[in-house]
Amino acid sequence: MPTHPHVLVVEDELAIREVLSYNLEAEGCRVSTAPDGEEALLVVAEDRPDVVVLDWMIPRLTGIEVCRRLKQDPATRDIAIIMLSARSEEVDRVRGLETGADDYVVKPYSMTEMMARVRSQLRRVRPTTVGQVLAYDDILLDAETHRVTRDGDMLKLGPTEFRLLSTFMEKPGRVWSRDQLLDRVWGRDIYVDTRTVDVHVGRLRKILTAHGGADPLRTVRGAGYALG
Repeated sequence: MPTHPHVLVVEDELAIREVLSYNLEAEGCRVSTAPDGEEALLVVAEDRPDVVVLDWMIPRLTGIEVCRRLKQDPATRDIAIIMLSARSEEVDRVRGLETGADDYVVKPYSMTEMMARVRSQLRRVRPTTVGQVLAYDDILLDAETHRVTRDGDMLKLGPTEFRLLSTFMEKPGRVWSRDQLLDRVWGRDIYVDTRTVDVHVGRLRKILTAHGGADPLRTVRGAGYALG
């Protein structure tokens, strides 16, 4: 089984496909894409994913039909399916779930919510790949319980600072630009000024050094921020 969880994005709109792929890759997933239902089934047959993010209204075969076929086949029944739809009526949601979808997300959605839904399904189908404890130097971050310690001292982080630290700890040494951090932590669909990144990085620094210890975050002039 591959180290990185495999997510298939089935969406006929290229821009949405690219945004989802970018954010899923940032989460550490290996991503495949398909623009229609028939190609989606071919991809699944060749390279079985752990999760399928599946738009309802796609060409050739609808998302509902793709979902039905995958859930009826014993070989693909255990793949988690997150159905995307602009249809917000309860009857549509019920139909999607009754066809076998494991989750149902109404468009428009926030990217932060979508990534949380994907993580939730991955925890179910591949529990060993999600919710791991990240470590850097004397900092430990438990993604499952949202607990962070430094040298044994418990640190109290807000949700934004927690996501920032998670991002830095997943790839120590990598320099993240402010725009990349905005995309990753706040989501592409939310407008936030880049100065907000500086404010939250400042707060994170304060929390990380509250009990002593050097500041592990590095400011790279003209580029962004990095851990270590």
